[in-house]
Amino acid sequence: MNSTAGEPGELLERSLAYALGSVADVEAGSLTCRTPCARWDLRELLGHLDDSLDALYEGLTGGRIGPFPRADRACGFRTRACAVLGAWAAGPAGQRVLVGERPLDVRVMGAVGAVEIAVHGWDVAQACGRPRPIPVSLAAELLNVARCVVTEEDRGVRFAPPVEVRPRARADVRLLAFLGRRDGG
Repeated sequence: MNSTAGEPGELLERSLAYALGSVADVEAGSLTCRTPCARWDLRELLGHLDDSLDALYEGLTGGRIGPFPRADRACGFRTRACAVLGAWAAGPAGQRVLVGERPLDVRVMGAVGAVEIAVHGWDVAQACGRPRPIPVSLAAELLNVARCVVTEEDRGVRFAPPVEVRPRARADVRLLAFLGRRDGG
C-alpha cells in the first residue's frame, strides 16, 4: 500500500513497528512486572494488546485472527501484528465497521488503533525496564489523533487525567502526558 505520512495505514504500520521493538524485550519471567497502567501487570497488558489487534483485524476483515497459546504472549502479539498489517494492505479503505452499534470509518479505526498500539508499546518497554521513547515524528501525529478522539468522559475509565509537562516538551512526552502517563523526557 502506497502511503504518505499521517495516513492511518502508515501510522498503524509505524506504531506496530515501534511496539514490536518493545515486545522483543519481553521475557517469560517479566510477565508479573507492573506497568504504567496501574491495574495491569505485563501479562494483562499483553493480553489487552492481543485483544486490540484482534479487534482491528476483525474490523478490517470481518473475521477473527484465532486463538494463540497464551503461554507466549509476545509471540502472539508478533503474529497478530503481521495479520493486521496484511489485512490493512489488502485494502480496507472506504469500509465502515460497527463499534457497538455505531458505524466507524475503518481509517479512523486504524488511526485510533495506532495510538493504542504505540502507547501500550511504550508501557511494555517501561514494564521491562528498557525505556524506549516513541519516535517524535510518530508521537506528533498520534497526539493529533488522540486529541480528536479522547474525551473527558474517557478520563478515569480508559485514560488517567492528563499530566502537566513543560510547554516545549517533545511530542512523545506530550502524547504520553495527554494520555495520563509520566515520562521524564
